[in-house]
Amino acid sequence: MELFRGLEVPALAEVMAVALIRTVPRHTPLFHQGDPAQHCHALLSGGVRISQTNAAGAQVALRFIGAGEMFGSVPLFTDRLYPADAETVADSVEIRWTEASLRELITRHPAIALNLVTVIGRRLMEVQDRLREVTTGRVEQRLARALLRLAASGKTSDAGTALAFPLTRKDLAELSGTTLHTASRTLAAWEKRGWLSSGRAQGRSRITLHDQAALAAVAEEGRE
Repeated sequence: MELFRGLEVPALAEVMAVALIRTVPRHTPLFHQGDPAQHCHALLSGGVRISQTNAAGAQVALRFIGAGEMFGSVPLFTDRLYPADAETVADSVEIRWTEASLRELITRHPAIALNLVTVIGRRLMEVQDRLREVTTGRVEQRLARALLRLAASGKTSDAGTALAFPLTRKDLAELSGTTLHTASRTLAAWEKRGWLSSGRAQGRSRITLHDQAALAAVAEEGRE
């Protein structure tokens, strides 16, 4: 995990000594938008959907968290309120640290603070990229980029890369800043070309990418 990268084994042992680990069933809320931020969270397995509710009450998916990723840490060092909801989309194993434990670890191991700056900086860059995509990119570009981002944590086999998360077309529409109708029409066209396939496994929607090169070409259109 990025937050603890570069630490020696004794330091990592200290990190694990104060960690809280629990198994969390699918569709379990981990925290809600506006709740006081009390923990730094990460996933050992499974998936988490991060979403935000606007003033009109509509909920929008912002990102999906996979195994090895951290979330919910930035509010501990800003306004101390979670800015979004976090809910498991699959049976998951969560690891977390209390604010007091994390601050003590940072005091003892300053490298964690430097790693935290890197994490926050990367998140800021992601937000800037997403904003630029929404304001300047075509729908097809935004949707292709969303799929490729999700594929980074997927499982690759001879059949293609299966996205790690059970996604609905509504999720993909929200992640790419478009309407459900447009996302569905675009995905159907790409499925017809053989670039991807969608189906249901164990009652959940699954998407497999078969031609990431084609999607990357769409994602890169118009870039200098």
